[in-house]
Amino acid sequence: MVNYMLMITAELENLTNLQPQGGCDDPDFAYYFKLKCGNCGELSQKDTTVTLSETVPLPKSKGTTHLVQKCKFCDREGTVLMVPGRGRPLTQEMSESGRFTPLMLLDCRGFEPVEFSFRAGWKAESIEGTKFDDIDLSGKEFAEYDEKGECPVMISNLRATFDVTK
Repeated sequence: MVNYMLMITAELENLTNLQPQGGCDDPDFAYYFKLKCGNCGELSQKDTTVTLSETVPLPKSKGTTHLVQKCKFCDREGTVLMVPGRGRPLTQEMSESGRFTPLMLLDCRGFEPVEFSFRAGWKAESIEGTKFDDIDLSGKEFAEYDEKGECPVMISNLRATFDVTK
C-alpha cells in the first residue's frame, strides 16, 4: 500500500481559496488522472475517474474502495481508495510563494496515479469576497472580472503532482 497526496498549485490573480465546488471533501467532485501499473509500468490510455460518493466492493474482501481496475497489459488488479480530511484550498499566499497545497489523499494498491487532469467543478473567491462558482479549468485557465472589487481575476499555470506520503 502506498499513499499519494494529490498536490496542486496555480497562479491566482486577485483570487484565493481555489477548491472543488463542495469543498475539498466534496463527495461528488470527480478526480481525473491516469494510472501506471505497479507491476509492468503500463500507463492507462484514458483518464480514470473517482469520486468519494461512489464505492465498489473489494474483490475477495468485505471492505469497499473507490476503484478496482485491471491493467490492460498484464491483467494485474489494483485499487484506489480516497482518504478524505487531508485537503486544503489553495490560497493566494500559497500561490504567490509557488508552494503546492494538498487536495486529496489516495491509498493506491497496484497502481500509481499520474497526470492529474483539471476539469470543471471548482470554486474560488476574489480578494474582495466575490464568489466564483462552477469554474471550468479544463482549458488550463480561468479569467473573469470582479465587479464588486473592480479588478480582473485569473487562474493560470495550473500544476499538479502526486507526492508519496505516510
